[in-house]
Amino acid sequence: MSETKRFAYFKEVAIGASVGALVLALVIVGFSISGVAGLQTPGPSSSPSNSSSAVSPTATAAACLVTPQLSDSRLGNVQALVVNAANDQVLLDVNGQTASATASTMKLLTAAAAMQILGPNYRVATHIYRDPTDPSVIYFVGSGDPTITRVGPGKQSVYQNAPRLSDLAVQVNKALGTTPITKIVTDSTMFGGPQWLPSVDPAERTNGYLGLVSALEVDGDRNDPAKETSPRSATPELRAGTWLKQALGASATGATVLAGKLPTNATAIATVQSQPISNWINHMLAVSDNTQAEYLARLVSLAQNLDGSFASVDASTKKALSSLGLDASGSVILDGSGESPENAVSPAFMVKLVKQIFLASGNLAIVKQSLPVSGESGSLQNRFKGDNIDAVGKVFAKTGWIVHGYTLAGYITAKDGSNLLFAVYALGPKVENSAKDAIDALATGIYRCGADLGNSTPTPAPTN
Repeated sequence: MSETKRFAYFKEVAIGASVGALVLALVIVGFSISGVAGLQTPGPSSSPSNSSSAVSPTATAAACLVTPQLSDSRLGNVQALVVNAANDQVLLDVNGQTASATASTMKLLTAAAAMQILGPNYRVATHIYRDPTDPSVIYFVGSGDPTITRVGPGKQSVYQNAPRLSDLAVQVNKALGTTPITKIVTDSTMFGGPQWLPSVDPAERTNGYLGLVSALEVDGDRNDPAKETSPRSATPELRAGTWLKQALGASATGATVLAGKLPTNATAIATVQSQPISNWINHMLAVSDNTQAEYLARLVSLAQNLDGSFASVDASTKKALSSLGLDASGSVILDGSGESPENAVSPAFMVKLVKQIFLASGNLAIVKQSLPVSGESGSLQNRFKGDNIDAVGKVFAKTGWIVHGYTLAGYITAKDGSNLLFAVYALGPKVENSAKDAIDALATGIYRCGADLGNSTPTPAPTN
Protein backbone atom coordinates (compact mmCIF):
# COMPACT_ATOMS: atom_id res chain seq x y z
CA MET A 1 0.00 0.00 0.00
CA SER A 2 1.41 3.36 -1.03
CA GLU A 3 0.51 6.88 0.00
CA THR A 4 1.10 10.22 -1.81
CA LYS A 5 3.57 12.36 0.10
CA ARG A 6 4.22 16.05 -0.28
CA PHE A 7 7.12 18.09 1.08
CA ALA A 8 7.67 21.84 1.03
CA TYR A 9 10.88 22.87 -0.66
CA PHE A 10 12.67 26.18 -0.45
CA LYS A 11 13.72 27.75 -3.71
CA GLU A 12 16.51 30.19 -4.38
CA VAL A 13 14.86 33.23 -5.94
CA ALA A 14 16.91 35.55 -8.08
CA ILE A 15 16.04 39.12 -7.19
CA GLY A 16 16.74 41.90 -9.66
CA ALA A 17 18.23 45.17 -8.63
CA SER A 18 14.87 46.85 -9.20
CA VAL A 19 13.27 44.99 -6.26
CA GLY A 20 16.34 44.64 -4.04
CA ALA A 21 15.23 47.27 -1.60
CA LEU A 22 11.83 45.64 -1.15
CA VAL A 23 13.37 42.24 -0.42
CA LEU A 24 15.76 43.78 2.11
CA ALA A 25 12.82 45.36 3.92
CA LEU A 26 10.93 42.07 4.06
CA VAL A 27 13.95 40.28 5.49
CA ILE A 28 14.34 42.90 8.18
CA VAL A 29 10.76 42.43 9.42
CA GLY A 30 11.25 38.69 9.50
CA PHE A 31 9.13 37.74 6.48
CA SER A 32 9.26 33.98 5.76
CA ILE A 33 8.63 32.33 2.41
CA SER A 34 8.48 28.82 3.85
CA GLY A 35 4.66 28.74 3.86
CA VAL A 36 4.01 30.30 0.45
CA ALA A 37 1.61 28.25 -1.66
CA GLY A 38 2.98 26.55 -4.73
CA LEU A 39 6.32 25.58 -3.26
CA GLN A 40 5.40 21.95 -2.59
CA THR A 41 6.70 19.23 -4.89
CA PRO A 42 6.26 15.45 -4.82
CA GLY A 43 8.27 13.95 -1.98
CA PRO A 44 10.82 11.17 -1.88
CA SER A 45 10.21 7.48 -1.27
CA SER A 46 9.20 6.12 2.13
CA SER A 47 12.70 4.81 2.79
CA PRO A 48 14.27 6.76 5.69
CA SER A 49 17.66 6.91 4.02
CA ASN A 50 16.19 8.10 0.74
CA SER A 51 13.90 10.57 2.47
CA SER A 52 16.70 12.51 4.12
CA SER A 53 18.93 12.60 1.07
CA ALA A 54 16.14 13.84 -1.22
CA VAL A 55 15.39 16.99 0.77
CA SER A 56 17.31 20.04 -0.45
CA PRO A 57 20.08 21.39 1.82
CA THR A 58 18.19 24.67 2.23
CA ALA A 59 15.02 22.89 3.44
CA THR A 60 16.89 20.59 5.81
CA ALA A 61 18.73 23.49 7.42
CA ALA A 62 15.49 25.38 8.06
CA ALA A 63 13.44 22.39 9.29
CA CYS A 64 12.91 21.44 12.91
CA LEU A 65 14.23 17.91 13.30
CA VAL A 66 13.64 15.14 15.86
CA THR A 67 16.64 13.05 14.87
CA PRO A 68 17.93 12.62 18.44
CA GLN A 69 14.57 11.31 19.65
CA LEU A 70 14.21 8.98 16.68
CA SER A 71 17.69 7.61 17.31
CA ASP A 72 16.88 6.52 20.87
CA SER A 73 17.81 2.83 21.03
CA ARG A 74 14.84 2.18 23.32
CA LEU A 75 12.58 2.54 20.29
CA GLY A 76 14.00 -0.59 18.67
CA ASN A 77 12.83 -0.86 15.07
CA VAL A 78 11.05 2.48 15.06
CA GLN A 79 8.32 3.41 12.61
CA ALA A 80 6.74 6.84 12.57
CA LEU A 81 4.50 8.97 10.40
CA VAL A 82 3.41 12.56 11.06
CA VAL A 83 1.00 14.51 8.85
CA ASN A 84 -0.23 18.08 9.07
CA ALA A 85 -4.01 17.83 9.51
CA ALA A 86 -4.55 21.15 7.73
CA ASN A 87 -3.16 20.12 4.35
CA ASP A 88 -2.18 16.40 4.52
CA GLN A 89 1.48 17.33 4.19
CA VAL A 90 3.73 14.50 5.32
CA LEU A 91 6.22 15.99 7.77
CA LEU A 92 7.92 12.82 8.97
CA ASP A 93 8.00 9.33 7.49
CA VAL A 94 10.14 6.53 8.89
CA ASN A 95 8.97 3.25 7.38
CA GLY A 96 5.43 4.54 7.63
CA GLN A 97 4.12 2.34 4.85
CA THR A 98 5.15 -0.95 6.49
CA ALA A 99 2.34 -2.92 8.10
CA SER A 100 3.41 -4.09 11.57
CA ALA A 101 2.04 -5.15 14.95
CA THR A 102 -0.23 -2.48 16.38
CA ALA A 103 -0.63 -3.53 20.02
CA SER A 104 -3.65 -1.75 21.52
CA THR A 105 -3.79 1.02 18.95
CA MET A 106 -5.84 -1.66 17.13
CA LYS A 107 -8.67 -0.53 19.42
CA LEU A 108 -8.96 2.62 17.30
CA LEU A 109 -9.99 0.43 14.37
CA THR A 110 -12.38 -1.54 16.56
CA ALA A 111 -13.96 1.57 18.05
CA ALA A 112 -14.42 3.21 14.66
CA ALA A 113 -15.96 0.05 13.20
CA ALA A 114 -18.37 -0.26 16.13
CA MET A 115 -19.44 3.36 15.90
CA GLN A 116 -20.05 3.08 12.17
CA ILE A 117 -21.96 -0.20 12.23
CA LEU A 118 -23.64 -0.30 15.64
CA GLY A 119 -23.93 3.40 16.41
CA PRO A 120 -23.47 5.10 19.80
CA ASN A 121 -26.88 4.12 21.21
CA TYR A 122 -26.69 0.39 20.51
CA ARG A 123 -27.33 -1.83 23.55
CA VAL A 124 -26.91 -5.57 24.04
CA ALA A 125 -29.93 -7.39 25.50
CA THR A 126 -29.34 -10.57 27.52
CA HIS A 127 -32.22 -12.96 28.15
CA ILE A 128 -33.14 -15.88 30.35
CA TYR A 129 -35.67 -18.34 28.97
CA ARG A 130 -37.93 -21.00 30.43
CA ASP A 131 -37.94 -24.47 28.85
CA PRO A 132 -41.06 -25.01 26.71
CA THR A 133 -41.80 -28.41 28.27
CA ASP A 134 -40.24 -28.26 31.73
CA PRO A 135 -40.70 -24.96 33.63
CA SER A 136 -38.06 -25.97 36.18
CA VAL A 137 -35.33 -25.66 33.53
CA ILE A 138 -34.05 -22.20 32.56
CA TYR A 139 -31.59 -21.11 29.86
CA PHE A 140 -29.07 -18.33 30.40
CA VAL A 141 -28.28 -17.24 26.83
CA GLY A 142 -25.25 -15.13 25.98
CA SER A 143 -25.71 -12.25 23.56
CA GLY A 144 -22.19 -10.85 23.69
CA ASP A 145 -22.36 -8.61 26.78
CA PRO A 146 -19.41 -9.32 29.12
CA THR A 147 -20.26 -6.34 31.32
CA ILE A 148 -23.14 -8.06 33.18
CA THR A 149 -22.09 -8.01 36.81
CA ARG A 150 -22.60 -10.10 39.91
CA VAL A 151 -21.98 -7.20 42.30
CA GLY A 152 -25.04 -6.13 44.22
CA PRO A 153 -26.95 -2.85 44.22
CA GLY A 154 -24.98 0.10 45.53
CA LYS A 155 -21.67 -1.28 44.28
CA GLN A 156 -19.86 -0.97 40.97
CA SER A 157 -17.80 -3.33 38.88
CA VAL A 158 -15.12 -2.07 36.48
CA TYR A 159 -18.03 -1.36 34.14
CA GLN A 160 -19.99 1.54 35.59
CA ASN A 161 -23.77 1.03 35.86
CA ALA A 162 -23.60 -2.36 34.17
CA PRO A 163 -26.65 -4.67 34.04
CA ARG A 164 -26.90 -6.88 37.13
CA LEU A 165 -27.48 -10.56 37.67
CA SER A 166 -29.61 -9.59 40.65
CA ASP A 167 -32.09 -7.89 38.31
CA LEU A 168 -32.30 -11.02 36.17
CA ALA A 169 -32.81 -13.12 39.29
CA VAL A 170 -35.71 -11.00 40.51
CA GLN A 171 -37.46 -11.33 37.14
CA VAL A 172 -36.90 -15.10 36.99
CA ASN A 173 -38.21 -15.72 40.49
CA LYS A 174 -41.27 -13.62 39.78
CA ALA A 175 -41.99 -15.48 36.53
CA LEU A 176 -41.58 -18.97 38.08
CA GLY A 177 -43.39 -18.33 41.31
CA THR A 178 -43.09 -21.36 43.57
CA THR A 179 -41.60 -23.58 40.85
CA PRO A 180 -38.09 -24.66 41.96
CA ILE A 181 -35.26 -24.49 39.42
CA THR A 182 -33.62 -27.83 38.72
CA LYS A 183 -31.31 -26.89 35.85
CA ILE A 184 -29.55 -23.74 34.67
CA VAL A 185 -28.40 -24.29 31.09
CA THR A 186 -25.80 -21.86 29.75
CA ASP A 187 -25.84 -21.16 26.00
CA SER A 188 -22.80 -19.42 24.53
CA THR A 189 -23.27 -20.47 20.91
CA MET A 190 -23.85 -17.02 19.42
CA PHE A 191 -20.13 -16.57 18.61
CA GLY A 192 -18.58 -18.94 16.12
CA GLY A 193 -15.11 -20.46 16.21
CA PRO A 194 -12.53 -20.86 18.99
CA GLN A 195 -12.44 -18.60 22.03
CA TRP A 196 -8.69 -17.88 22.00
CA LEU A 197 -6.08 -17.06 19.37
CA PRO A 198 -3.04 -19.37 19.35
CA SER A 199 -0.79 -16.35 18.66
CA VAL A 200 -1.71 -14.82 22.04
CA ASP A 201 0.17 -16.01 25.13
CA PRO A 202 -2.22 -17.87 27.51
CA ALA A 203 -0.56 -15.93 30.33
CA GLU A 204 -2.63 -12.94 29.20
CA ARG A 205 -5.66 -14.83 30.54
CA THR A 206 -4.14 -16.16 33.75
CA ASN A 207 -2.54 -12.78 34.48
CA GLY A 208 -5.89 -11.14 33.95
CA TYR A 209 -5.56 -8.96 30.83
CA LEU A 210 -8.14 -10.84 28.73
CA GLY A 211 -10.53 -13.75 29.18
CA LEU A 212 -11.71 -16.36 26.74
CA VAL A 213 -14.07 -14.76 24.25
CA SER A 214 -17.41 -16.41 24.99
CA ALA A 215 -20.84 -15.03 24.11
CA LEU A 216 -21.82 -15.58 27.75
CA GLU A 217 -19.70 -14.02 30.48
CA VAL A 218 -20.26 -12.17 33.73
CA ASP A 219 -17.82 -9.39 34.72
CA GLY A 220 -15.64 -10.36 31.78
CA ASP A 221 -15.03 -13.59 33.77
CA ARG A 222 -12.83 -11.70 36.25
CA ASN A 223 -12.06 -13.26 39.63
CA ASP A 224 -12.49 -9.79 41.09
CA PRO A 225 -15.21 -7.78 39.32
CA ALA A 226 -13.84 -4.50 40.69
CA LYS A 227 -10.34 -4.87 39.21
CA GLU A 228 -9.55 -4.16 35.58
CA THR A 229 -6.69 -6.66 35.59
CA SER A 230 -7.89 -9.85 37.27
CA PRO A 231 -7.28 -13.54 36.48
CA ARG A 232 -9.86 -15.28 34.28
CA SER A 233 -11.00 -18.91 34.11
CA ALA A 234 -11.16 -21.64 31.48
CA THR A 235 -14.95 -22.03 31.90
CA PRO A 236 -16.58 -18.58 31.70
CA GLU A 237 -20.04 -19.90 30.78
CA LEU A 238 -20.26 -22.26 33.73
CA ARG A 239 -19.04 -19.57 36.08
CA ALA A 240 -21.73 -17.25 34.71
CA GLY A 241 -24.36 -19.91 35.39
CA THR A 242 -23.02 -20.52 38.89
CA TRP A 243 -23.11 -16.81 39.72
CA LEU A 244 -26.69 -16.66 38.42
CA LYS A 245 -27.59 -19.59 40.68
CA GLN A 246 -26.22 -17.69 43.67
CA ALA A 247 -28.24 -14.61 42.71
CA LEU A 248 -31.45 -16.67 42.41
CA GLY A 249 -31.17 -17.77 46.03
CA ALA A 250 -33.50 -20.38 47.53
CA SER A 251 -35.36 -21.12 44.28
CA ALA A 252 -32.19 -22.55 42.72
CA THR A 253 -30.60 -24.29 45.73
CA GLY A 254 -30.78 -27.71 44.13
CA ALA A 255 -30.11 -26.62 40.55
CA THR A 256 -27.30 -28.02 38.43
CA VAL A 257 -25.40 -25.81 35.98
CA LEU A 258 -24.48 -27.21 32.58
CA ALA A 259 -23.76 -26.06 29.04
CA GLY A 260 -26.33 -26.50 26.31
CA LYS A 261 -28.34 -24.82 23.56
CA LEU A 262 -31.61 -22.96 23.73
CA PRO A 263 -34.48 -25.05 22.31
CA THR A 264 -37.04 -23.60 19.92
CA ASN A 265 -40.26 -22.18 21.32
CA ALA A 266 -38.64 -21.29 24.68
CA THR A 267 -40.19 -18.33 26.47
CA ALA A 268 -38.16 -15.31 27.61
CA ILE A 269 -38.82 -14.58 31.28
CA ALA A 270 -36.05 -12.10 32.13
CA THR A 271 -34.07 -9.43 30.27
CA VAL A 272 -31.39 -6.86 31.02
CA GLN A 273 -29.72 -4.39 28.68
CA SER A 274 -26.16 -3.16 28.54
CA GLN A 275 -25.10 0.43 28.76
CA PRO A 276 -24.96 2.16 25.33
CA ILE A 277 -22.00 1.15 23.20
CA SER A 278 -20.74 4.72 23.47
CA ASN A 279 -20.06 4.01 27.16
CA TRP A 280 -18.12 0.90 26.18
CA ILE A 281 -16.01 2.93 23.75
CA ASN A 282 -15.19 5.51 26.37
CA HIS A 283 -14.03 2.92 28.91
CA MET A 284 -12.28 0.71 26.38
CA LEU A 285 -10.11 3.50 24.98
CA ALA A 286 -9.43 5.16 28.32
CA VAL A 287 -8.06 2.08 30.11
CA SER A 288 -7.43 -0.16 27.07
CA ASP A 289 -9.97 -2.82 28.06
CA ASN A 290 -9.20 -5.88 25.92
CA THR A 291 -12.45 -7.62 26.81
CA GLN A 292 -14.74 -4.89 25.53
CA ALA A 293 -12.63 -4.60 22.39
CA GLU A 294 -13.01 -8.27 21.53
CA TYR A 295 -16.75 -8.21 22.11
CA LEU A 296 -17.25 -5.07 20.06
CA ALA A 297 -15.39 -6.70 17.17
CA ARG A 298 -17.74 -9.69 17.32
CA LEU A 299 -20.89 -7.60 17.59
CA VAL A 300 -19.75 -5.71 14.48
CA SER A 301 -19.20 -9.03 12.73
CA LEU A 302 -22.66 -10.34 13.61
CA ALA A 303 -24.30 -7.06 12.59
CA GLN A 304 -22.77 -7.57 9.12
CA ASN A 305 -24.13 -11.11 8.86
CA LEU A 306 -20.83 -12.83 9.66
CA ASP A 307 -20.41 -15.44 12.40
CA GLY A 308 -18.79 -13.45 15.20
CA SER A 309 -15.61 -15.53 15.13
CA PHE A 310 -11.98 -14.48 15.28
CA ALA A 311 -11.75 -15.51 11.62
CA SER A 312 -14.48 -13.02 10.67
CA VAL A 313 -12.92 -9.96 12.32
CA ASP A 314 -10.59 -9.06 9.46
CA ALA A 315 -13.31 -8.85 6.81
CA SER A 316 -15.84 -7.37 9.22
CA THR A 317 -13.61 -4.53 10.45
CA LYS A 318 -12.36 -3.66 6.98
CA LYS A 319 -15.91 -3.52 5.62
CA ALA A 320 -16.98 -1.27 8.49
CA LEU A 321 -14.04 1.11 7.96
CA SER A 322 -14.79 1.35 4.26
CA SER A 323 -17.87 3.39 5.23
CA LEU A 324 -15.36 6.11 6.15
CA GLY A 325 -13.66 5.87 2.77
CA LEU A 326 -10.75 3.91 4.26
CA ASP A 327 -9.14 1.03 2.37
CA ALA A 328 -7.54 -1.37 4.85
CA SER A 329 -6.80 -4.06 2.27
CA GLY A 330 -3.09 -4.03 3.11
CA SER A 331 -3.72 -4.77 6.80
CA VAL A 332 -4.07 -8.00 8.77
CA ILE A 333 -6.67 -7.75 11.54
CA LEU A 334 -6.82 -10.88 13.69
CA ASP A 335 -8.60 -9.52 16.75
CA GLY A 336 -10.31 -6.47 18.18
CA SER A 337 -7.88 -5.72 21.00
CA GLY A 338 -4.46 -5.80 19.33
CA GLU A 339 -3.29 -8.59 21.65
CA SER A 340 -2.03 -10.73 18.77
CA PRO A 341 1.52 -9.89 17.66
CA GLU A 342 0.48 -11.12 14.20
CA ASN A 343 -1.77 -8.15 13.55
CA ALA A 344 -0.30 -5.87 10.88
CA VAL A 345 -1.39 -2.29 10.19
CA SER A 346 0.89 0.43 8.85
CA PRO A 347 1.39 3.79 10.56
CA ALA A 348 0.21 5.30 7.27
CA PHE A 349 -3.20 3.62 7.54
CA MET A 350 -3.38 4.41 11.24
CA VAL A 351 -2.87 8.10 10.45
CA LYS A 352 -5.60 7.98 7.81
CA LEU A 353 -7.97 6.62 10.44
CA VAL A 354 -6.79 9.19 13.00
CA LYS A 355 -7.66 11.93 10.50
CA GLN A 356 -11.26 10.67 10.35
CA ILE A 357 -11.35 10.55 14.16
CA PHE A 358 -9.88 14.07 14.39
CA LEU A 359 -12.56 15.34 11.99
CA ALA A 360 -15.26 13.42 13.95
CA SER A 361 -16.42 11.92 10.66
CA GLY A 362 -19.48 9.69 10.66
CA ASN A 363 -20.15 8.55 14.23
CA LEU A 364 -16.56 9.08 15.41
CA ALA A 365 -17.11 12.03 17.75
CA ILE A 366 -17.33 9.57 20.67
CA VAL A 367 -13.99 8.04 19.67
CA LYS A 368 -12.33 11.45 19.56
CA GLN A 369 -13.75 12.42 22.96
CA SER A 370 -12.58 9.12 24.49
CA LEU A 371 -8.89 9.37 23.58
CA PRO A 372 -6.47 9.48 26.53
CA VAL A 373 -4.81 12.88 27.04
CA SER A 374 -1.11 13.27 27.84
CA GLY A 375 -0.51 13.72 31.56
CA GLU A 376 -4.23 14.10 32.25
CA SER A 377 -6.44 11.09 31.55
CA GLY A 378 -6.72 7.41 30.72
CA SER A 379 -3.64 5.38 29.94
CA LEU A 380 -1.65 8.60 29.34
CA GLN A 381 -2.44 10.10 32.74
CA ASN A 382 0.89 9.12 34.28
CA ARG A 383 3.04 9.82 31.23
CA PHE A 384 4.76 12.91 29.79
CA LYS A 385 6.65 13.82 32.95
CA GLY A 386 10.00 15.56 33.48
CA ASP A 387 11.49 16.93 30.27
CA ASN A 388 8.25 16.18 28.40
CA ILE A 389 5.95 18.11 30.71
CA ASP A 390 5.38 20.94 28.25
CA ALA A 391 3.35 18.51 26.09
CA VAL A 392 0.89 17.74 28.90
CA GLY A 393 -2.66 18.19 27.67
CA LYS A 394 -1.52 18.43 24.05
CA VAL A 395 -1.30 14.78 22.93
CA PHE A 396 -4.59 12.94 22.34
CA ALA A 397 -3.78 9.33 21.55
CA LYS A 398 -4.35 5.63 22.08
CA THR A 399 -1.53 3.72 23.73
CA GLY A 400 -0.43 0.20 22.88
CA TRP A 401 1.63 -2.51 24.52
CA ILE A 402 2.46 -6.12 23.75
CA VAL A 403 5.58 -8.11 24.57
CA HIS A 404 8.44 -6.34 22.77
CA GLY A 405 6.21 -3.64 21.33
CA TYR A 406 4.90 -0.20 22.31
CA THR A 407 2.80 2.07 20.12
CA LEU A 408 1.02 5.42 20.23
CA ALA A 409 -1.38 6.90 17.66
CA GLY A 410 -3.52 10.02 17.67
CA TYR A 411 -3.12 13.73 17.17
CA ILE A 412 -1.07 16.52 18.72
CA THR A 413 -2.08 20.14 19.17
CA ALA A 414 1.40 21.51 18.61
CA LYS A 415 3.10 24.47 20.25
CA ASP A 416 2.60 26.60 17.13
CA GLY A 417 -1.13 25.82 17.09
CA SER A 418 -1.03 23.32 14.24
CA ASN A 419 -2.72 19.93 14.55
CA LEU A 420 -0.51 16.97 13.66
CA LEU A 421 -1.76 13.43 13.04
CA PHE A 422 0.75 10.76 14.03
CA ALA A 423 1.50 7.11 14.68
CA VAL A 424 4.66 5.76 16.32
CA TYR A 425 5.61 2.08 16.65
CA ALA A 426 8.55 0.84 18.76
CA LEU A 427 8.99 -2.83 17.97
CA GLY A 428 11.68 -5.45 18.34
CA PRO A 429 13.10 -8.14 20.63
CA LYS A 430 14.97 -5.62 22.78
CA VAL A 431 12.06 -3.21 23.27
CA GLU A 432 11.07 -2.94 26.91
CA ASN A 433 8.88 -0.78 29.16
CA SER A 434 11.28 2.18 28.86
CA ALA A 435 10.16 2.52 25.22
CA LYS A 436 7.17 4.43 26.55
CA ASP A 437 9.46 7.22 27.75
CA ALA A 438 11.23 7.30 24.41
CA ILE A 439 7.89 7.51 22.57
CA ASP A 440 6.81 10.35 24.86
CA ALA A 441 10.06 12.20 24.14
CA LEU A 442 9.51 11.80 20.39
CA ALA A 443 5.90 12.99 20.66
CA THR A 444 7.07 15.98 22.69
CA GLY A 445 9.66 16.79 20.05
CA ILE A 446 6.93 16.69 17.42
CA TYR A 447 4.79 18.96 19.61
CA ARG A 448 7.62 21.50 19.88
CA CYS A 449 8.37 21.50 16.15
CA GLY A 450 4.78 21.77 14.99
CA ALA A 451 4.28 22.46 11.30
CA ASP A 452 8.03 23.17 10.93
CA LEU A 453 8.81 19.51 11.59
CA GLY A 454 11.19 18.20 8.95
CA ASN A 455 11.65 14.64 7.74
CA SER A 456 14.28 13.11 10.02
CA THR A 457 16.24 9.89 9.80
CA PRO A 458 17.21 7.95 12.92
CA THR A 459 20.93 7.59 13.36
CA PRO A 460 21.91 3.90 13.11
CA ALA A 461 23.09 2.37 16.37
CA PRO A 462 26.85 1.69 16.46
CA THR A 463 27.88 -1.87 15.68
CA ASN A 464 30.31 -3.74 17.91
